[in-house]
Amino acid sequence: MKFENSNVLITGGASGIGKIMGRMALEKGAKCLIIWDINEQNIAATVEEFASKGMVKGYRVDVGNVEVIREAYSTTVKECGDIDILINNAGIITSNKTFDQIDISEIDRTMLINALAPMYVTREILPDMLRREQGHICNITSAGGMLGNPRMAVYGASKWAAIGWSDSVRIELQEQKSKVRVTTITPYYINTGMFDGVKSPIIPVLKPEYVAKRVIRAIEKNLVFRGIPFGLHFIRFWQFILPIPVFDFFFGKVFGIYHTMDNFVGRK
Repeated sequence: MKFENSNVLITGGASGIGKIMGRMALEKGAKCLIIWDINEQNIAATVEEFASKGMVKGYRVDVGNVEVIREAYSTTVKECGDIDILINNAGIITSNKTFDQIDISEIDRTMLINALAPMYVTREILPDMLRREQGHICNITSAGGMLGNPRMAVYGASKWAAIGWSDSVRIELQEQKSKVRVTTITPYYINTGMFDGVKSPIIPVLKPEYVAKRVIRAIEKNLVFRGIPFGLHFIRFWQFILPIPVFDFFFGKVFGIYHTMDNFVGRK
């Protein structure tokens, strides 16, 4: 899928990798970058910063609210035209509590934003893509949706859900012989502030520019799945091959993944 002359909508597009991907889309010749975000101050700052690079529109949208999504989409299409590329990037993590300590409100909010919101947004936009037989949907999930990890049970559950949904939609479109494409992205921890305090002794925490560049490239190449770094593609293989105690030993003890969230602080 080409970014040139495309309308690109990015949820959570006013900060982190969402903002970086927006800049890259404009640099590749996007006709209009549309930012949906909850933070009005960040939206205004990003629109102003990117104004010299091309057409940018920003809207305050709570992607967990279906009525707000419908209204925002209607306004977006009227002001910008049809969406060619949708990047479901908005996401949250609330704490590093063990599951027995986590609040019900944290469970609800995490599942809403990470699992349900991409479905809500896509459900609103996909019918028009199908009508036009043109479009690309990219869902930013997480490696946490492929590998169980202590102190992020709910976050992991939300991302497991997102991965399963994303790939199921891809297969549905494939079976329909549709030209609309779906890409599922599963990055490791990214150094955007969202995972401040995470300690990963073997696998390095990823740089935002590195991740954004690979997401953009995956969309351009119509990849169906992209783990970042590439080694994440083999997680399911090792889960299948190794006995569970051996798998836990290597990934939990040797790689130290099961303790990465022990000192998590996150973005305030």
